[in-house]
Amino acid sequence: MSLAELTVSHLRCIEHAELETSPGLTLIWGDNGSGKTSLLEAMFLLGRGRSFRTRNNERLIQRGKDHLRVIGRIRTTSGEIRTLGFEATPTSTTARIAGRPAQSLAELSNAFPVQVIEPGIHRLVEEGGYRRRRWMDWAVFHVEPLFIDTWVRYTRALKQRNAALKIEAAQAQAFDPELARLGELIAESRHRFVTRLQPYWLDAVAALSGLEVDLHYLRGWGQDQTLLEALTASRARDEARHVTHAGPHRADIAVRIHGRPAREVLSRGQQKLVAVAMTVAQLRLLQDLTQTTPTLLLDDPAAELDGERLQRFIAQVASLRCQLVVTSLHPESRLFGTPERTFHVVQGRVQPV
Repeated sequence: MSLAELTVSHLRCIEHAELETSPGLTLIWGDNGSGKTSLLEAMFLLGRGRSFRTRNNERLIQRGKDHLRVIGRIRTTSGEIRTLGFEATPTSTTARIAGRPAQSLAELSNAFPVQVIEPGIHRLVEEGGYRRRRWMDWAVFHVEPLFIDTWVRYTRALKQRNAALKIEAAQAQAFDPELARLGELIAESRHRFVTRLQPYWLDAVAALSGLEVDLHYLRGWGQDQTLLEALTASRARDEARHVTHAGPHRADIAVRIHGRPAREVLSRGQQKLVAVAMTVAQLRLLQDLTQTTPTLLLDDPAAELDGERLQRFIAQVASLRCQLVVTSLHPESRLFGTPERTFHVVQGRVQPV
């Protein structure tokens, strides 16, 4: 699949923009603050229902406006064109796929698989488990389509249990059997993904960084317990703090080098290369298992990389052979070859070149 056309209204500094993108390489250039990254955010919204820069969609709405809207035309592998739509107001978000309302924003991922590599990607290594869970679950959803339904039902049961812990703690245990059943399924799916990922990961991290970095799945409760046993053991703590401590919502991917957390050992540039390796390995796995080639957005890809590191990065991304949308400060940027389409952005106004 690839993005063929994009229409954006009232997103950050962009009042209105229309683009026809190439199935190969599209370059978007302009000064800092001109709106280049906002266009990538719009593309990401079409496939994720959220931004890669903020969890709060309200912050994306142009000042003085009451909504933002993104419409995209997606070219499927069979050559058909499918229209996607995303709209956000200060109080709601909605999506449409081929003219019908989406039951959840998660449906967008199936309709338009999209991934991003941006200057803050090092946070995938540096920060807490939230980002790594999202990175993992996006791929698991594509490899195991039933995963998202299990996750939605687990999240619903978790909210009910947490609500009971706050109102009448003794009732919370009534949710334990279903929460445990669904949580075990989620953990099994994630474990299969991480196991399948390992050969792709080892190739990518060696090619990009030359470092011996391990990825280890932590499921969110002790390895020597079932989830039901962990929920029972944690009941007193849960009741005292009014929140569920054990479960896949606490899962993580431990990124370690020689047994130590990578964030404590690696430089910012090294962290970026490791995070890029996580993304490249993920995309290659999806290509092989599902024949899905997501669109890859590259926001200022040369940031904090130079010399040999940059050349390694370019080689790994080029080998994916997917649709690329790249931003740059310079119109002559040729990191990934000659662009088939080029757009210049000036103060939120987008012009084809």
